[in-house]
Amino acid sequence: MKRAPETKSRDSLAYAPRFFLSMLLALVAFAVVTYFATGSFATTAIQTLVCAVLIQVGYFLTMLYLVRQEAKARKSEVDGKQELDKAKPKVPVTMNEPGHSKF
Repeated sequence: MKRAPETKSRDSLAYAPRFFLSMLLALVAFAVVTYFATGSFATTAIQTLVCAVLIQVGYFLTMLYLVRQEAKARKSEVDGKQELDKAKPKVPVTMNEPGHSKF
Protein backbone atom coordinates (compact mmCIF):
# COMPACT_ATOMS: atom_id res chain seq x y z
CA MET A 1 0.00 0.00 0.00
CA LYS A 2 1.28 3.43 -0.88
CA ARG A 3 2.05 5.75 2.01
CA ALA A 4 0.56 9.19 2.16
CA PRO A 5 2.96 12.03 1.40
CA GLU A 6 4.74 13.26 4.49
CA THR A 7 3.33 16.43 6.00
CA LYS A 8 4.44 18.42 8.96
CA SER A 9 2.25 17.20 11.79
CA ARG A 10 2.76 20.43 13.70
CA ASP A 11 0.98 22.33 10.93
CA SER A 12 -2.06 20.11 11.37
CA LEU A 13 -5.11 21.42 13.18
CA ALA A 14 -5.20 18.15 15.12
CA TYR A 15 -1.64 18.26 16.51
CA ALA A 16 -2.17 16.66 19.94
CA PRO A 17 0.28 18.61 22.18
CA ARG A 18 -1.06 21.93 20.87
CA PHE A 19 -4.61 20.72 21.39
CA PHE A 20 -4.00 19.58 24.97
CA LEU A 21 -2.25 22.83 25.91
CA SER A 22 -5.11 24.83 24.42
CA MET A 23 -7.62 22.61 26.23
CA LEU A 24 -5.80 23.09 29.53
CA LEU A 25 -5.80 26.88 29.12
CA ALA A 26 -9.50 26.87 28.22
CA LEU A 27 -10.30 24.71 31.25
CA VAL A 28 -8.33 26.98 33.59
CA ALA A 29 -10.16 30.03 32.22
CA PHE A 30 -13.47 28.19 32.53
CA ALA A 31 -12.69 27.19 36.13
CA VAL A 32 -11.73 30.74 37.12
CA VAL A 33 -14.89 32.23 35.62
CA THR A 34 -17.06 29.47 37.13
CA TYR A 35 -15.53 29.98 40.57
CA PHE A 36 -16.14 33.74 40.45
CA ALA A 37 -19.71 33.13 39.25
CA THR A 38 -20.61 30.46 41.83
CA GLY A 39 -18.14 30.93 44.69
CA SER A 40 -18.05 27.16 45.22
CA PHE A 41 -15.04 24.91 44.70
CA ALA A 42 -17.24 21.80 44.39
CA THR A 43 -19.47 23.30 41.70
CA THR A 44 -16.42 24.64 39.88
CA ALA A 45 -14.71 21.22 39.94
CA ILE A 46 -17.80 19.37 38.70
CA GLN A 47 -18.56 21.85 35.93
CA THR A 48 -14.91 21.95 34.83
CA LEU A 49 -14.81 18.14 34.71
CA VAL A 50 -17.98 18.08 32.57
CA CYS A 51 -16.45 20.71 30.30
CA ALA A 52 -13.25 18.64 29.95
CA VAL A 53 -15.26 15.53 29.02
CA LEU A 54 -17.24 17.47 26.41
CA ILE A 55 -14.04 18.85 24.89
CA GLN A 56 -12.54 15.34 24.73
CA VAL A 57 -15.67 13.93 23.07
CA GLY A 58 -15.50 16.72 20.49
CA TYR A 59 -11.81 16.00 19.85
CA PHE A 60 -12.50 12.28 19.47
CA LEU A 61 -15.34 12.89 17.00
CA THR A 62 -13.16 15.29 15.03
CA MET A 63 -10.41 12.65 14.80
CA LEU A 64 -12.93 10.06 13.60
CA TYR A 65 -14.13 12.47 10.92
CA LEU A 66 -10.58 13.26 9.74
CA VAL A 67 -9.60 9.57 9.61
CA ARG A 68 -12.78 8.73 7.70
CA GLN A 69 -12.13 11.50 5.15
CA GLU A 70 -8.56 10.27 4.66
CA ALA A 71 -9.74 6.68 4.22
CA LYS A 72 -12.31 7.78 1.63
CA ALA A 73 -9.66 9.75 -0.28
CA ARG A 74 -7.27 6.79 -0.31
CA LYS A 75 -10.02 4.38 -1.36
CA SER A 76 -11.08 6.60 -4.26
CA GLU A 77 -7.43 6.93 -5.30
CA VAL A 78 -6.99 3.14 -5.28
CA ASP A 79 -10.29 2.61 -7.12
CA GLY A 80 -9.22 5.11 -9.77
CA LYS A 81 -5.94 3.28 -10.32
CA GLN A 82 -7.77 -0.04 -10.59
CA GLU A 83 -10.04 1.42 -13.28
CA LEU A 84 -6.96 2.54 -15.22
CA ASP A 85 -5.41 -0.93 -14.85
CA LYS A 86 -8.56 -2.52 -16.29
CA ALA A 87 -8.37 -0.26 -19.34
CA LYS A 88 -4.78 -1.28 -20.16
CA PRO A 89 -4.34 -4.03 -22.74
CA LYS A 90 -3.54 -7.42 -21.23
CA VAL A 91 -1.13 -8.32 -24.03
CA PRO A 92 1.74 -5.89 -24.43
CA VAL A 93 1.85 -4.47 -27.94
CA THR A 94 4.91 -2.74 -29.26
CA MET A 95 5.03 -1.03 -32.59
CA ASN A 96 8.75 -1.64 -33.12
CA GLU A 97 8.48 -5.37 -33.77
CA PRO A 98 9.02 -6.73 -37.28
CA GLY A 99 5.84 -6.55 -39.33
CA HIS A 100 4.62 -3.34 -37.71
CA SER A 101 5.09 0.05 -39.22
CA LYS A 102 7.16 2.58 -37.31
CA PHE A 103 5.75 6.03 -36.76
